[in-house]
Amino acid sequence: MKKAKKTAAARRSATPRKRADLAMRPEYDFRGGVRGKYSKAFAKGSNVVVLEPDLVAEFPSASAVNKALRAYLKGKSISRTA
Repeated sequence: MKKAKKTAAARRSATPRKRADLAMRPEYDFRGGVRGKYSKAFAKGSNVVVLEPDLVAEFPSASAVNKALRAYLKGKSISRTA
């Protein structure tokens, strides 16, 4: 019977870490941070859509995109019922 090979992650987790590896680096300074600052917004969910450069020229803001999409959907629902 063959032994299953350990993955790299399994091998890493099996090796104990040195205390120096666990120390916070000096460039990571979270003293001014606020815990949970964006948690409510994250819990609501958000969609990020990346526009092509030619569309960014036509729709410079999120409100412009939303307005155009609402107009499109309104026109689409009217044409369905006709």
